[in-house]
Amino acid sequence: MTNALIIRSATISIGGRILVSNLNLVVEPGTAVTIMGPSGSGKSTLIAFIGGHLDRPFHATGRVLVGERDVTELPPERRGIGMLFQDDLLFPHLSVGANLAFGLPASKKDRRVRRAHVAQALEEAELSGFEERDPATLSGGQRARIALMRTLLAAPKALLLDEPFSKLDSELRRDFRRFVFDRATADRLPVLLVTHDPDDAAAANGEILTLGPQVE
Repeated sequence: MTNALIIRSATISIGGRILVSNLNLVVEPGTAVTIMGPSGSGKSTLIAFIGGHLDRPFHATGRVLVGERDVTELPPERRGIGMLFQDDLLFPHLSVGANLAFGLPASKKDRRVRRAHVAQALEEAELSGFEERDPATLSGGQRARIALMRTLLAAPKALLLDEPFSKLDSELRRDFRRFVFDRATADRLPVLLVTHDPDDAAAANGEILTLGPQVE
Protein backbone atom coordinates (compact mmCIF):
# COMPACT_ATOMS: atom_id res chain seq x y z
CA MET A 1 0.00 0.00 0.00
CA THR A 2 3.06 2.24 -0.41
CA ASN A 3 2.04 5.78 -1.47
CA ALA A 4 -1.66 4.96 -1.55
CA LEU A 5 -4.06 7.74 -0.58
CA ILE A 6 -5.94 6.48 2.47
CA ILE A 7 -9.01 7.98 4.14
CA ARG A 8 -9.94 6.50 7.51
CA SER A 9 -13.28 7.01 9.24
CA ALA A 10 -13.88 10.45 7.72
CA THR A 11 -16.99 12.23 8.95
CA ILE A 12 -17.72 15.79 7.86
CA SER A 13 -20.57 17.96 9.11
CA ILE A 14 -21.77 21.54 9.19
CA GLY A 15 -24.20 22.95 11.72
CA GLY A 16 -24.83 19.46 13.05
CA ARG A 17 -25.78 18.14 9.58
CA ILE A 18 -23.64 15.23 8.41
CA LEU A 19 -22.38 15.40 4.82
CA VAL A 20 -19.95 12.47 4.84
CA SER A 21 -20.34 9.66 7.35
CA ASN A 22 -17.56 7.30 8.46
CA LEU A 23 -15.94 7.07 5.02
CA ASN A 24 -13.07 4.62 4.55
CA LEU A 25 -11.29 4.69 1.21
CA VAL A 26 -8.01 3.49 -0.30
CA VAL A 27 -6.81 4.82 -3.67
CA GLU A 28 -3.87 2.75 -4.87
CA PRO A 29 -0.91 4.25 -6.77
CA GLY A 30 -1.62 4.64 -10.48
CA THR A 31 -5.38 4.25 -10.06
CA ALA A 32 -8.31 6.66 -9.84
CA VAL A 33 -11.45 6.74 -7.71
CA THR A 34 -14.32 8.96 -8.84
CA ILE A 35 -16.67 10.72 -6.43
CA MET A 36 -20.10 11.46 -7.89
CA GLY A 37 -23.37 12.75 -6.51
CA PRO A 38 -25.75 15.71 -6.75
CA SER A 39 -24.79 19.25 -5.86
CA GLY A 40 -24.64 19.68 -2.10
CA SER A 41 -23.77 16.06 -1.40
CA GLY A 42 -20.34 16.87 -0.01
CA LYS A 43 -18.07 15.95 -2.92
CA SER A 44 -15.95 19.10 -2.98
CA THR A 45 -16.10 19.31 0.81
CA LEU A 46 -14.48 15.88 1.03
CA ILE A 47 -11.76 16.97 -1.42
CA ALA A 48 -11.15 20.10 0.69
CA PHE A 49 -10.79 17.96 3.83
CA ILE A 50 -8.26 15.67 2.16
CA GLY A 51 -6.26 18.57 0.73
CA GLY A 52 -6.30 20.56 3.96
CA HIS A 53 -8.49 23.39 2.68
CA LEU A 54 -11.69 22.76 4.64
CA ASP A 55 -13.42 25.99 5.62
CA ARG A 56 -13.94 26.75 9.30
CA PRO A 57 -17.75 26.26 9.47
CA PHE A 58 -17.23 22.58 8.61
CA HIS A 59 -16.25 20.05 11.25
CA ALA A 60 -14.31 16.94 10.27
CA THR A 61 -12.99 13.87 12.04
CA GLY A 62 -10.98 11.00 10.63
CA ARG A 63 -7.51 10.62 9.19
CA VAL A 64 -5.80 11.27 5.86
CA LEU A 65 -2.70 9.26 5.03
CA VAL A 66 -0.37 9.33 2.04
CA GLY A 67 1.33 5.98 2.18
CA GLU A 68 2.24 5.46 5.82
CA ARG A 69 2.46 9.22 6.48
CA ASP A 70 -0.44 10.72 8.42
CA VAL A 71 -0.97 14.21 6.98
CA THR A 72 -4.26 15.04 8.72
CA GLU A 73 -2.86 17.81 10.89
CA LEU A 74 -0.43 19.23 8.34
CA PRO A 75 -1.02 22.43 6.35
CA PRO A 76 -1.82 21.96 2.64
CA GLU A 77 1.68 22.78 1.44
CA ARG A 78 3.20 19.99 3.55
CA ARG A 79 0.77 17.20 2.66
CA GLY A 80 2.33 16.25 -0.65
CA ILE A 81 -1.08 16.31 -2.33
CA GLY A 82 -1.57 18.11 -5.64
CA MET A 83 -4.89 19.65 -6.65
CA LEU A 84 -6.53 20.73 -9.90
CA PHE A 85 -9.74 22.78 -9.93
CA GLN A 86 -12.34 23.99 -12.43
CA ASP A 87 -10.22 27.13 -12.97
CA ASP A 88 -6.58 26.73 -13.99
CA LEU A 89 -5.45 29.40 -11.47
CA LEU A 90 -2.42 30.48 -13.52
CA PHE A 91 -0.81 33.69 -12.30
CA PRO A 92 -1.63 36.39 -14.90
CA HIS A 93 1.41 38.52 -14.01
CA LEU A 94 3.88 35.67 -14.64
CA SER A 95 5.02 34.11 -17.88
CA VAL A 96 4.22 30.48 -18.65
CA GLY A 97 7.74 29.49 -17.63
CA ALA A 98 7.52 31.42 -14.36
CA ASN A 99 4.15 29.83 -13.61
CA LEU A 100 5.72 26.40 -14.03
CA ALA A 101 8.78 27.32 -11.98
CA PHE A 102 6.48 28.37 -9.15
CA GLY A 103 5.55 24.70 -8.74
CA LEU A 104 9.12 23.53 -8.22
CA PRO A 105 10.24 22.71 -4.67
CA ALA A 106 12.27 25.43 -2.98
CA SER A 107 15.13 22.93 -2.66
CA LYS A 108 15.74 23.22 -6.41
CA LYS A 109 17.58 26.54 -6.28
CA ASP A 110 19.98 26.25 -9.21
CA ARG A 111 18.62 28.33 -12.09
CA ARG A 112 19.87 25.94 -14.76
CA VAL A 113 18.19 23.01 -13.02
CA ARG A 114 14.94 24.94 -12.69
CA ARG A 115 15.01 25.98 -16.36
CA ALA A 116 15.66 22.38 -17.36
CA HIS A 117 12.66 21.16 -15.34
CA VAL A 118 10.44 23.82 -16.90
CA ALA A 119 11.64 22.97 -20.41
CA GLN A 120 11.01 19.27 -19.80
CA ALA A 121 7.51 19.97 -18.50
CA LEU A 122 6.71 22.05 -21.58
CA GLU A 123 8.01 19.31 -23.86
CA GLU A 124 5.81 16.73 -22.13
CA ALA A 125 2.83 19.06 -22.53
CA GLU A 126 3.71 19.51 -26.24
CA LEU A 127 4.28 23.22 -25.63
CA SER A 128 8.04 23.49 -26.11
CA GLY A 129 9.28 27.06 -26.43
CA PHE A 130 6.37 28.60 -24.54
CA GLU A 131 8.50 29.78 -21.59
CA GLU A 132 8.05 33.50 -22.31
CA ARG A 133 4.42 33.36 -23.39
CA ASP A 134 1.78 35.34 -21.51
CA PRO A 135 -0.82 32.91 -20.08
CA ALA A 136 -3.53 35.17 -21.50
CA THR A 137 -2.43 34.18 -25.02
CA LEU A 138 -2.98 30.46 -24.42
CA SER A 139 -6.03 28.43 -25.38
CA GLY A 140 -8.14 26.77 -22.70
CA GLY A 141 -6.55 23.40 -23.37
CA GLN A 142 -3.03 24.84 -23.24
CA ARG A 143 -3.75 26.60 -19.95
CA ALA A 144 -5.14 23.37 -18.51
CA ARG A 145 -2.00 21.46 -19.47
CA ILE A 146 0.23 24.13 -17.93
CA ALA A 147 -1.80 23.98 -14.70
CA LEU A 148 -1.35 20.21 -14.55
CA MET A 149 2.38 20.35 -15.25
CA ARG A 150 2.84 23.02 -12.56
CA THR A 151 1.09 20.72 -10.10
CA LEU A 152 3.24 17.75 -11.12
CA LEU A 153 6.47 19.77 -10.86
CA ALA A 154 5.80 19.99 -7.13
CA ALA A 155 6.27 16.18 -7.06
CA PRO A 156 2.99 15.34 -5.27
CA LYS A 157 2.35 11.87 -3.87
CA ALA A 158 -1.38 12.02 -4.67
CA LEU A 159 -3.64 14.07 -6.94
CA LEU A 160 -7.09 15.54 -6.25
CA LEU A 161 -9.22 16.64 -9.21
CA ASP A 162 -12.21 18.88 -8.45
CA GLU A 163 -14.16 19.16 -11.74
CA PRO A 164 -11.01 20.16 -13.68
CA PHE A 165 -12.54 19.28 -17.07
CA SER A 166 -15.90 21.01 -16.69
CA LYS A 167 -15.05 24.30 -18.46
CA LEU A 168 -13.55 22.70 -21.56
CA ASP A 169 -15.51 21.93 -24.71
CA SER A 170 -16.13 18.27 -25.51
CA GLU A 171 -13.06 17.69 -27.70
CA LEU A 172 -10.65 19.51 -25.39
CA ARG A 173 -12.25 17.78 -22.41
CA ARG A 174 -11.64 14.35 -23.91
CA ASP A 175 -8.02 15.15 -24.82
CA PHE A 176 -7.14 16.80 -21.52
CA ARG A 177 -8.60 14.16 -19.25
CA ARG A 178 -6.70 11.49 -21.20
CA PHE A 179 -3.55 13.59 -20.74
CA VAL A 180 -4.22 13.87 -17.00
CA PHE A 181 -4.91 10.19 -16.40
CA ASP A 182 -2.00 9.06 -18.58
CA ARG A 183 0.39 11.28 -16.60
CA ALA A 184 -1.01 10.17 -13.26
CA THR A 185 -0.67 6.51 -14.26
CA ALA A 186 2.89 7.04 -15.50
CA ASP A 187 3.82 8.80 -12.24
CA ARG A 188 2.05 6.12 -10.14
CA LEU A 189 -0.14 8.73 -8.45
CA PRO A 190 -3.35 7.83 -6.62
CA VAL A 191 -6.08 10.08 -8.06
CA LEU A 192 -9.38 11.17 -6.51
CA LEU A 193 -11.74 12.79 -9.03
CA VAL A 194 -14.91 14.80 -8.33
CA THR A 195 -17.24 15.10 -11.32
CA HIS A 196 -20.86 15.21 -12.44
CA ASP A 197 -19.99 13.75 -15.84
CA PRO A 198 -20.26 9.97 -16.41
CA ASP A 199 -17.77 10.28 -19.29
CA ASP A 200 -15.18 11.67 -16.86
CA ALA A 201 -15.80 8.72 -14.55
CA ALA A 202 -15.48 6.29 -17.45
CA ALA A 203 -12.17 7.87 -18.48
CA ALA A 204 -10.88 7.51 -14.91
CA ASN A 205 -11.52 3.77 -15.31
CA GLY A 206 -11.73 3.00 -11.61
CA GLU A 207 -14.03 2.69 -8.62
CA ILE A 208 -16.97 5.10 -8.42
CA LEU A 209 -18.14 6.39 -5.03
CA THR A 210 -21.57 8.04 -4.95
CA LEU A 211 -22.40 10.43 -2.13
CA GLY A 212 -25.98 11.02 -1.00
CA PRO A 213 -28.13 14.09 -1.74
CA GLN A 214 -27.44 16.00 1.43
CA VAL A 215 -27.23 19.78 1.76
CA GLU A 216 -23.84 21.36 2.34
